[in-house]
Amino acid sequence: MTDKIFVGRRKNAVARVYLRSGSGKITVNDKEYEKFFSRKDHQDNLMLPFVATETLGKYDVFANVNGGGISGQSDSIRLGISRALEEINGDFRVPLKAEGLLKRDPRMVERKKYGQKKARKRFQFSKR
Repeated sequence: MTDKIFVGRRKNAVARVYLRSGSGKITVNDKEYEKFFSRKDHQDNLMLPFVATETLGKYDVFANVNGGGISGQSDSIRLGISRALEEINGDFRVPLKAEGLLKRDPRMVERKKYGQKKARKRFQFSKR
C-alpha cells in the first residue's frame, strides 16, 4: 500500500517499518514476531495500534530493528506502525493520539559522570 519507510525510535532502538495491505502477518528482522519477541506483553505492544484503529488483520508489517533492548525495540516498532497507519488514513489520528501511540518517548539513559560509579550512584564514602 505504501512504499514509504516509517521510522520509530525508543531509547537506543531504531525501527524501520513498511506497511502493506494483507492478512495481518508481522515480520521483524525476517522472523515472525512471535519468535522475535518471546514475551507476550511485547507481542501485544505491537498489536496496540491495530486494536486502537480496529484494523487487526488488514495490514502486513515488515520491520527492521536494531539497537537497544527488547522493550525499546518493541516500542520503536509500535511507533513506526502508528505513524504508518496515520499516513494511510488521517481518520486514524484521533484514536491513535488518544492512546498516546503517536508520541515519541524522549527518555534516554543518563550518561555516567566522572568521579562516580554510575550516573547518580557514588563510590562508597569513607570518613576514616
